[in-house]
Amino acid sequence: MVPDRALFIGRFQPFHYGHLHALRWIAEREAEVVVAVGSAQYSHSFRNPFTVGERIEMIAAALKEEGLWDKVVLAAVPDTDGRHSLWVRLVVSSCPRFKRVYTNEPLTRLLFEEEGFEVLGIPLFKREVFEGTKIRLMMAEGGDWRSLVPPAVAEVIDSIRGAERVARLYALEKGGQQR
Repeated sequence: MVPDRALFIGRFQPFHYGHLHALRWIAEREAEVVVAVGSAQYSHSFRNPFTVGERIEMIAAALKEEGLWDKVVLAAVPDTDGRHSLWVRLVVSSCPRFKRVYTNEPLTRLLFEEEGFEVLGIPLFKREVFEGTKIRLMMAEGGDWRSLVPPAVAEVIDSIRGAERVARLYALEKGGQQR
């Protein structure tokens, strides 16, 4: 029998208050939540600046700080680079067993529904504010990104000089010669 466990998947580049709000909402409804860190093989680009290990460290620190650590299992899931028909099987093989999936991403919903999973939406929490691309852009431009992530996440990012990395990656991808 499959344990009463749900899946919440994302890239978490970085883990921010929108993710935390969603995870808290899911955890109120589920016995346990698998937080799957997607695009696990990617790092060091503006879209995916942090390694899977760094993202796991950020998430773990935030969940411990928020008292959610005992309800969560972390897993890393690589992408299938557009081979969507294989992706759900890869998620299933990379994660502890789960019954339900929580997502607002239409393709993720479609793929899991086609494989017979119950898929539920999540109330969005200030999506116009808490959005990874905007947070990374704030990092790149020296903005106030720290107010958009839990303090424990900011500490991890600071410890790896993550904002500096994001700024350098942004400059490189925009044609700059930052070294």
